[in-house]
Amino acid sequence: MNIWEIIIGVVIILICLVLIGVIMLQKGDTRGMGGMAGESSSDSYLESNKGRTFDAMLARVTKIAAVLFFLLTILMGVISIVNK
Repeated sequence: MNIWEIIIGVVIILICLVLIGVIMLQKGDTRGMGGMAGESSSDSYLESNKGRTFDAMLARVTKIAAVLFFLLTILMGVISIVNK
């Protein structure tokens, strides 16, 4: 195991912890079966500014962390294959 595998492994563990924390902070979707049928709640001030809320920021961080996790995991696999 070389130094790059160790560094990437530590970063992957940190990203996993961030993902767990961010996902636990998000609110659940309470629309139930109506959400599957395409129903939406009434338009309100909060709905029109949905992209600027704390939940939107958490969703953005979740997407970025998930992409980083997958890319680093693939990179770790490539590095381990090359080092054999």
